[in-house]
Amino acid sequence: MSAIIEHFETLTQIPHCSKEADKLLEFLVNFAKERDYTVEVDEVKNIFITKGLPTLSLQAHYDMVCMGKAPAVETYVEDGWMKAKDASLGADNGMAIAMMMQLMDENVDLEFLLTSDEEIGLIGANQVAFDLQSQYMLNLDSEDEAEVYIGCAGGVDITASKQDVYIEGKGSCYEVGVKGLVGGHSGVDIDKGIPSAIKVLGAYLAEQNVNQLVSIYAGERRNSIPANAVAIVYSEAKLENTDMVKVRELNETPKVLKEGEKTIAMIKAFRHGVHATNEELGIPDVSINLAIITTDEKGGIVIESSARAMGAEKLEDLSSETLDFFKTYGFDVALEDKYPAWKPVISDFTEMVSHEMKEVFGKTKMMAIHAGLECGVIAEKYPDIKFASIGPTIRYPHSTREMVNLESVERTYKVLKNVIKSV
Repeated sequence: MSAIIEHFETLTQIPHCSKEADKLLEFLVNFAKERDYTVEVDEVKNIFITKGLPTLSLQAHYDMVCMGKAPAVETYVEDGWMKAKDASLGADNGMAIAMMMQLMDENVDLEFLLTSDEEIGLIGANQVAFDLQSQYMLNLDSEDEAEVYIGCAGGVDITASKQDVYIEGKGSCYEVGVKGLVGGHSGVDIDKGIPSAIKVLGAYLAEQNVNQLVSIYAGERRNSIPANAVAIVYSEAKLENTDMVKVRELNETPKVLKEGEKTIAMIKAFRHGVHATNEELGIPDVSINLAIITTDEKGGIVIESSARAMGAEKLEDLSSETLDFFKTYGFDVALEDKYPAWKPVISDFTEMVSHEMKEVFGKTKMMAIHAGLECGVIAEKYPDIKFASIGPTIRYPHSTREMVNLESVERTYKVLKNVIKSV
């Protein structure tokens, strides 16, 4: 096992879910200081590590999406891929942090920018204000080897809420569940045909003419395609299992939401998934993920969704369309954690990174990604820095199927070392 993988194994044993990564922050600060690097930590827990007079800054985030049993992560290797047992692995973006740790072990003069809470809205990146000296920044959060990313989608989280009241129900009470779907990243996997548990549940309820909703608890994270969704409903007709939907009759008589029928209709009508494709880049251009729906015992309903687009105007159009949609069903709507798209730009830096990629992999191409890299946010704050993004091959991030190709890690690290020499 290489030193990089050993560093990553260490990271998997330190809890670092978004908003709960203080132990990893402390570990990384001490790790850098023990190797005589200068370390700063700001109010939102971004970490800035530096030594010498570097011209290159490496950037990654140190929080992870915790799914399944995570942060209890037990790794194993299968056919050259590292995975986690019933948990997200945290290779996104932990493998980048492991590479940085190895570079610190090698005493390389660099800037390292480790941002906080990227997975819940690029919170750290939005407030970065360190005195960066480098001319170039290489983000290490991409997930396909041999590709150099030069642009990404912008996004915004859209939250809808309303206060309903409870009334008496009619018929029999059922628990209706869609559980254990594969899930996935709401950006890079949104066009992969992965079913949304919320949409499967909504379609079933509509097909069965169910219009009495007691409660619903669905989805896991705003930036994950929902893998689980459970609703308590009343039905005057008997409900049966299907291949994806499991039904259990309950010996209970809870009250139902007065406007539950509207919520069920809303789920069925919501246009989850890709709205438009960018033919030139070969990736989704506009998409939205119906991420989370919850109810409370007082009749409150909250719906969380994440919208993405490769340009500002398209994101505005999608946001406006979604606000109008939710309002049609009686919801109040708010926009949260908006971040800009990173407009694709080819520069001398991206050309050099692409050259080094080809030297190692024998091929390369410049790409944009339908996900929120922090380059777009940071570039607005540091307009004189030139950016590019690379990373090893990671599959199914933000899910319990997450895996990273170990050979890809080693070869990507070789590209990284060559880039450092070239600048």
